[in-house]
Amino acid sequence: MKPDIRNLDLNLLKTLDALLDERSVTRAAQRLALTQPAVSGMLVRLRDSFGDPLFVRAQRGMLPTARALELAAPVKQLLSDIEQLLQPAHFDPRSAELTLRLAATDYALSAVVVPFLAALRERAPGIRLAVLPVQDMQLLEQFERGAIDLALVTPQSTPGELHARPLFDERYVCLLRAGHPALQDGSLSLGSFCALEHALVSYQGGGFSGVTDEALAGLGLARQVSLSLTSFLVLPQILRQSDLLAVVPSRLAQQAEGLLSVEPPLAIPGFTKTLAWHERSHRDGAQRWLRELLVEVCREAD
Repeated sequence: MKPDIRNLDLNLLKTLDALLDERSVTRAAQRLALTQPAVSGMLVRLRDSFGDPLFVRAQRGMLPTARALELAAPVKQLLSDIEQLLQPAHFDPRSAELTLRLAATDYALSAVVVPFLAALRERAPGIRLAVLPVQDMQLLEQFERGAIDLALVTPQSTPGELHARPLFDERYVCLLRAGHPALQDGSLSLGSFCALEHALVSYQGGGFSGVTDEALAGLGLARQVSLSLTSFLVLPQILRQSDLLAVVPSRLAQQAEGLLSVEPPLAIPGFTKTLAWHERSHRDGAQRWLRELLVEVCREAD
C-alpha cells in the first residue's frame, strides 16, 4: 500500500525516530514523555501508513525491518530541518539552552575539551556538553542518527561525507620520569631509546606497535613495548613509578606533572587533529558558533 501523507504528522515521525533510536516502546515513551499505550497506538498508525511492520519483536527489545532502516536517516534529517525552521534566526550564546554531543578520544579530552569547556562555561553557561567516545567504524552512522553533533578525529578517520576542518598539527615527544638513568644531559640517545622498555597507548586495545615502530623499522631498528594501554589516563602515574618510556603527543605531555618531556632521537611523523560535522547541522546557527569557538580555543593553545 502506498503511504498516504495525510495520515502522517510530526508526532508520528518523532515517534518513529524515537523507536529507531531506542528499539523499545517503553524507552521511546519515556523519551517522548508519553504513555506506553500512546506510543503503541502510534506504531500501529505508522505501520498502516508505510504498509510495513517496521519493527519485529526480539529477545532484547525490537528489531527494525529493512524498510525502517531505510527511513531512519531521512526521518532524522526531516526532523532536524523542521527544528531548524522553528528556531529563531539569531543565536545568542548567553541565553542559549541546548546540549552539544561531542565525540572525542581521551587525548582530545585533555588537549581540546578541557579548554573548550572553560570557554563554554564563560560565554554560553546554558549549553550542556556531553562527551562520547569516538567510534571510527560507526562515525557516519552516529552523525546520521543524531547521536553526536561534532567529532574530534584525524583526516584519515573522517568519512568523506562529513564536513571537516583542521584544528592543529600535533607532534610526538618522549615522556619519562625525572631522574631517569637513560637521560644524558637532558637528552635521549637512539641506543637508549631502543634499549628501554616502552609503554604504548592502543585505542583498539592490545596493540604493541604504532607510528614509532614504523619510523624505527625504516632505520632497521626496533624497540621493546612491554605495556599496552587503551587510555592515556593512567599513563603518567605508571611512568612516574617506573623506568618505562612513552612516546606521546606534545599537548598531553605539557599536562603531565612530575615527568620530563624530551625530543625523540628520531623523526616520528605527527598527526592533524580535525573537527568533523554532518551536513544536517552545517547551517545551524548554534552549531556554527560552537564550531568557531572550538577553532578559537585550539588556536589560542598553539
